[in-house]
Amino acid sequence: MSGMPQMTSAASNPPAVGYGLWKVPNADAARMTYESLVRGYRHLDCASDYGNEAEVGQGIERALNDGVIRRDELWITSKLWNTYHRREHVRQACEKSMRDLHVDSLDLYLIHFPIALEFVPFESRYPAGWIFDEKAERPCMKAARVPIAETWAAMEDLVRAGLVRHIGVANFGVSLLRDLLNYAAIPPAVLQVELHPYLTQEKLLRFCRRANISVTAFSPLGSPSYVPLGMAGPNENAMDEAVVVEAARRHHKSPAQVLLRWGVQRGTSVIPKTSNPERLTENLDIFDFELSEAEMTAISALDRNRRFNDPGVFCEAAFGTFFPIYE
Repeated sequence: MSGMPQMTSAASNPPAVGYGLWKVPNADAARMTYESLVRGYRHLDCASDYGNEAEVGQGIERALNDGVIRRDELWITSKLWNTYHRREHVRQACEKSMRDLHVDSLDLYLIHFPIALEFVPFESRYPAGWIFDEKAERPCMKAARVPIAETWAAMEDLVRAGLVRHIGVANFGVSLLRDLLNYAAIPPAVLQVELHPYLTQEKLLRFCRRANISVTAFSPLGSPSYVPLGMAGPNENAMDEAVVVEAARRHHKSPAQVLLRWGVQRGTSVIPKTSNPERLTENLDIFDFELSEAEMTAISALDRNRRFNDPGVFCEAAFGTFFPIYE
């Protein structure tokens, strides 16, 4: 098996390993984006809500100007934020991300959450965040009565206008996907969801395979991004599990590389985040080994249905609003 990263992909499939920009500080985002492209990444996972698309765009522009990449070699994903679900706001939000990213089209645009919130004007606050009025006596979220069908129709318009190659969704479950597929003129190409050994989501993956929906796993290493936020405990680290440590020893790889390899072998794309340039290289170096069927099964058996990124938990704690979307 070749040790070179597998960067090619089917027409609607992102490259197998991408660079996730969530929580990458603004001060680091331009440099780290450029470094990722120099080191071989061809898949960037961005979002309005991450608040760093302008800096990511600087890194992309530098890489293009330096001849590191051509635009047609790069897969750029961005996401529609919750406050822009009304039909008249979808294109505005998409074009804002495109301007920030210094590109004239996106390879993939996702509905970030199945959560519609009242519109916050771009000039008032951007990124808009979760809270409607930050100056209110009790700041909270303000739900908007916008059906997914309305938002999806506007997403389809982006494809027809040539602004976006593919459209998809994030943080959707099977029921919402089934409903969406009943009326979508352009079906979702990609579902992005939390996936790691503590949250394997086997039924969801099986459904997506049958529906021809590619799956991208965010937080593929599990808890590390959530511990500093108080959303996970230090003892909830899949990289410390004996089956992962043993597999890493056998293959002369790190536990993180084993988890990323597990994700890729399941047929998903993975988008690990880091602010460490050397970790960029490590996270991409997972194509010169293969986990055995027994190793894959043992790692999957770690499943405990542990979701770290759950609006039904963090919205109430952080934004004063109980807002569950998962059962």
